[in-house]
Amino acid sequence: MPFLPTISTFFIVTSAVLVAIGWGFILKGKPKAHKRTMLSAAVSALLFFIIYVSRTAFIGNTSFGGPDDIKIYYTIFLIFHIILATTGALFGLVTITLALKRKINIHRKIGPITSIIWFCSAATGVAVYLLLYIIYDGGQTTSMLKAILGG
Repeated sequence: MPFLPTISTFFIVTSAVLVAIGWGFILKGKPKAHKRTMLSAAVSALLFFIIYVSRTAFIGNTSFGGPDDIKIYYTIFLIFHIILATTGALFGLVTITLALKRKINIHRKIGPITSIIWFCSAATGVAVYLLLYIIYDGGQTTSMLKAILGG
């Protein structure tokens, strides 16, 4: 198992688990535990992002090393994951900002949507990790655009 991708995947999964726990706390009427857990989830997501961006900048990205006949499906799935992850991150920033500014009514409305997007993003991220490093041997390490589009 590759070290940095495994660590970054651990942090994104941890973030999603903490979001689920935090959601449970708010449903049980425990706002302080909810806040602590959700901020911990955000820190875990930030650690993922720092590791991912650092690895991308200094090492590059791993291209798909699986069979050529499924490469197009992997690429479509990866693009879907990237869009989902970006959307989840933006929703997350907005949701946290609303909570910290005490705009709780709006926070309550978009929080569940943000959480669902985040769970889906984490799940598709784990699938990308499995496809790149566990199920198939990773391809070449290359620039991000070449890894996404093939080359």
